[in-house]
Amino acid sequence: MSLLTIILNILLPPLAVFLKHGLGTTFLISVLLTVVGWLPGVIHAFYVNN
Repeated sequence: MSLLTIILNILLPPLAVFLKHGLGTTFLISVLLTVVGWLPGVIHAFYVNN
């Protein structure tokens, strides 16, 4: 995982997931988790991009 991916996972989790996986269910889950709370979105982004 690159430094840019780590920074994006922390600051903008949906963008990091989008850049790695594109539009799809993973991206939508990331957006929903980030809207519910920032921390669940970050955890999901790290899990998916790892």
